[in-house]
Amino acid sequence: MHPEKPKHDFEPKIIAFVCTWCTYAGADLAGTSRMQYPPNVRVLKFPCTGRIDPVFILKAFQQGADGVLVSGCHPGDCHYIAGNFHARRRFAAFRKLLEFVGVDLNRLQFSWVSAAEGGKWVEVVTELTEKVRSMGPMVEFKELALEEQWSGAIDTPELKEAYEQI
Repeated sequence: MHPEKPKHDFEPKIIAFVCTWCTYAGADLAGTSRMQYPPNVRVLKFPCTGRIDPVFILKAFQQGADGVLVSGCHPGDCHYIAGNFHARRRFAAFRKLLEFVGVDLNRLQFSWVSAAEGGKWVEVVTELTEKVRSMGPMVEFKELALEEQWSGAIDTPELKEAYEQI
């Protein structure tokens, strides 16, 4: 096990899943306007938040993200009519699964940022980075993922015991 860095030296890894039309354009506006925000956010752009599979969030945490941001068009402004409504419903249900697998929901944020809201992008990213920094590195989920890696074997003692209880 690697020793943890002290929280004050910790730079969190934040993954941002954003829609092309609004949030990505808002982040671009922040950049072209030379607004300052934490450089530790990696942006992954999707046509719409409705196209973001919740498994991507789990995978981001499993691969080392300390925090995840999902951001898209404001409700009613989706370029694909209802994609952000679908995303909102999907992620509301998905939160229970994240909680079950050990993800502290404070490490996950959903927001709506329009193309004209470069300043809001800066606020959202800065607030999430500071919140995650104060929580320290996320090690629980990564450790769980390593312990739970499925080998493909179906004759393990744990599975046999589980099947006997059915």
